[in-house]
Amino acid sequence: MARVVFAESARADLDDIFAWIADHAGIEVALAYAARIEQFCRKMTSLPQRGAKRDDLRPGLRTAGFERRATIAFTVKDEDVIILRILYAGRSLDLASDESF
Repeated sequence: MARVVFAESARADLDDIFAWIADHAGIEVALAYAARIEQFCRKMTSLPQRGAKRDDLRPGLRTAGFERRATIAFTVKDEDVIILRILYAGRSLDLASDESF
């Protein structure tokens, strides 16, 4: 059965996004936004090859936009979708810490 796995760096990104939004717009807004990102990621098992191929950055890497403010960087391994990074508001992609996937 296909599943979605969040790398530690993706979890850290989500925590950072939550903290930033909570500071600027309140906890309720941050909770809702983080929940929508997680829901979006968890639905990727139904169409894991979505998004743009980014083999120029890393073989097998794909990216998908989320609500015009975030980019989800992921890869597909067997049937699993591995979320590597969640980049908010134009942050640059650094995958150096995610070489295990």
